[in-house]
Amino acid sequence: MWNNPENARGLLQKQSGLEKSLTELRNLETEYTNLQELYSMAPDDSDVISAIEKLADQAHKAKFITLFREPADNNGAFLFIQAGAGGTEAQDWAQMLSRMYARWAERHGFTCDIIEEHEGDTAGIKNITYRITGERAYGWLKNEIGVHRLVRISPFNANGKRQTSFASVDVWPDIDDSIQIEINDKDLRIDTYRSSGAGGQHVNKTDSAVRITHLPTNTVVTCQNERSQIQNKEMAMKMLRSKLYELELQKRAEAENALLATQKKIEWGSQIRNYVLYPYQLVKDVRTGVEKTDSEAVLDGDLDDFMIASLQSNER
Repeated sequence: MWNNPENARGLLQKQSGLEKSLTELRNLETEYTNLQELYSMAPDDSDVISAIEKLADQAHKAKFITLFREPADNNGAFLFIQAGAGGTEAQDWAQMLSRMYARWAERHGFTCDIIEEHEGDTAGIKNITYRITGERAYGWLKNEIGVHRLVRISPFNANGKRQTSFASVDVWPDIDDSIQIEINDKDLRIDTYRSSGAGGQHVNKTDSAVRITHLPTNTVVTCQNERSQIQNKEMAMKMLRSKLYELELQKRAEAENALLATQKKIEWGSQIRNYVLYPYQLVKDVRTGVEKTDSEAVLDGDLDDFMIASLQSNER
């Protein structure tokens, strides 16, 4: 299905990633030298102090560059959020997660585009697919794969009862031409249908949305937010190639008895992270034990500490 990433192109891609990392580190070193000189001349200058604080944050994140080792870690990503059972509660939670990841992407200067979205019956969303474009977006986001659990006082329950909701997150890399995926046309079933939800003048008027099923693996991708059926098909094929690449990585990891992040049933006991908003405020990652009491900041996209801890735990 795909060419070994250790072939010539795979090696070139790794080399390119290492060169980018080296350039980043050298730029940080240059910035440090420049700020050192400025601080010696104007130690009380607020702009200099602000620049130093920003550099310190960049240097902290740069410590983890070496943890991005897989061929696709430097790529962008597709992120899929699916509401669990529970109707409106779960669909509202899925929408909260969609905002959280959009804000995280914004914090990193990434571009976040909606590829497919299905609104909830009353509120929230049933599912959404983002395409997140930016350096190492996949390397960061692959640590978010799994079930996310929310505990809160329900805004949809007149009795004000505590409610537990679940939603799942899946992530696969936005691969480029340096990773070749071979797909036979006979293995595909392509369906078109009418788009639904917000999305422009073509929505609900033409059968422009595209669903592609890869029959051998039963992998399904859909796209409806591009301007034409042709564009939707092109994006869907790109997503399919990326998902098949991720499936192959999972098979290889499983064969090597490595830790494999797989989607579990979206229910109690399978979550990777708990978000508790009542009776206290706490977000805790089940895998690493990392906790944050500022749940509002987390839901506003402050996720790096969780992702870094997960990256480090995978190295052990």
